[in-house]
Amino acid sequence: MQNLSTFLFLALAGAAFYFLIIRPGKQRQKAQAELLTSIAPGTEIMTTAGVFGRVVTVSEDVLGLEIAPGVVMRILPAAVARVVVSPGDESPVD
Repeated sequence: MQNLSTFLFLALAGAAFYFLIIRPGKQRQKAQAELLTSIAPGTEIMTTAGVFGRVVTVSEDVLGLEIAPGVVMRILPAAVARVVVSPGDESPVD
């Protein structure tokens, strides 16, 4: 009886760990990967530091982000927090 209750406790703890920690993390990773594949030149984004700008160049390792006319800074794609306006859209994306 003692072994069965210990096993059930461990099984419940493992299931709770999966559903509360691992699964949401995988969902966030998938959403971030989808976000990064949707970025093209002309996309207006916000970085994780709160910098807004328009993407002018896209490569696998670096994005060129125009933050003011003629001012382009290079950022890592992982620094993209969200897309504000997609190319061709007039309204901000929420």
